[in-house]
Amino acid sequence: MSALPRAAAAPATVAGPALHVDSTAIAANVRRAAAVSGAAVMAVVKADGFGAGAEAAARAALAAGATWIGTATLDEAVALRRAGIAAPLLCWLLPVDAAWEAALRLRIDVAIASVAHLQAVAEAAGRCGARARVHLHVDTGMARDGAPDRSALITAAADAERLGLVEVVGVMGHLARADEPADASNAAGVVAFRSAVAAVEAAGLRPAVRHLAATEAALRLPDAAFDLVRIGAGLVGIGPGLRPALTLTAPVVLTRVVPAGTPVGYGHTARTERDTVLALLPLGYADGLPRRIEPEAGVQLDGRRCRVLGRVSMDQTVVDAGPEGVRLGTTAVVFGTGAGGEPTAADWARWAGTIEHDVVTGIGARVARVLDGVR
Repeated sequence: MSALPRAAAAPATVAGPALHVDSTAIAANVRRAAAVSGAAVMAVVKADGFGAGAEAAARAALAAGATWIGTATLDEAVALRRAGIAAPLLCWLLPVDAAWEAALRLRIDVAIASVAHLQAVAEAAGRCGARARVHLHVDTGMARDGAPDRSALITAAADAERLGLVEVVGVMGHLARADEPADASNAAGVVAFRSAVAAVEAAGLRPAVRHLAATEAALRLPDAAFDLVRIGAGLVGIGPGLRPALTLTAPVVLTRVVPAGTPVGYGHTARTERDTVLALLPLGYADGLPRRIEPEAGVQLDGRRCRVLGRVSMDQTVVDAGPEGVRLGTTAVVFGTGAGGEPTAADWARWAGTIEHDVVTGIGARVARVLDGVR
């Protein structure tokens, strides 16, 4: 066996894994979405701002000109209000027994997709003596979270507004294949949405905002823009022409010199192909790294692309640092913008057979968020 490299001594301190958030990239993405779509921007910060931190992403987006904030759940919306976010705020994934009074008290708009939901929020409004701000959520071809029966919903909404229980602020929908702009279902979805808006207006309602387009539609389908576009994944750079805003790093916490043929990790699913140095990262599937990845998956160490070896563990990942080795405490770039040759979130999505959204929203709470260099 040939002489093996010597492992370096440890530095005094080693920082932990961190997700670095570039607020200037979030701002640039908001401005691009507004310029391309010609519409106002709702910054959707659900799932903790697609990993970036909901409050940080919301503030960066608002500073860049976004005029609305969106979340999936009411809890997400309440947390933003309590953090001092005062902009118009909409949430849209609500059980029929949601805490409607909290939405009314904090002036949070709610999306309504069924008569049962409308009745529940109207009853809460009656108890509170306040009008609920609602967006009628119509199905434009997804058979998912839009109203199964838009006619019944529109009629019930018109009745509730006449009684002073609700104010119909908006109409919303969603497109299933906006990332395939030539697909015929997109044009059909726009037609269905226009029809729904016409039906709402025919019932005597005057919604101030109409919004159908999320990020992909905002950037690819001009006819889908209407008054407002919802930019969620686009905030962190997922979408055509956008700037990646997230960089995931982890320190090397252990190294070992091993000979060729050394089995690595659970199940010994990989063996070293040469005499090399293995580097250990304190980051695993509990922190959001996909457990099942292709053999070419890797990270960047000292400007070099180095392969992950063996299975990703719950808390740890082993990397082949090569015969030249790596110092303890060296920062590995797990994914970033790609500008320096490092892997991107899109690379990790490809290696895991998933999408970028899955990768960035999966980054766990143990990973520190660092906004523009500040934890």
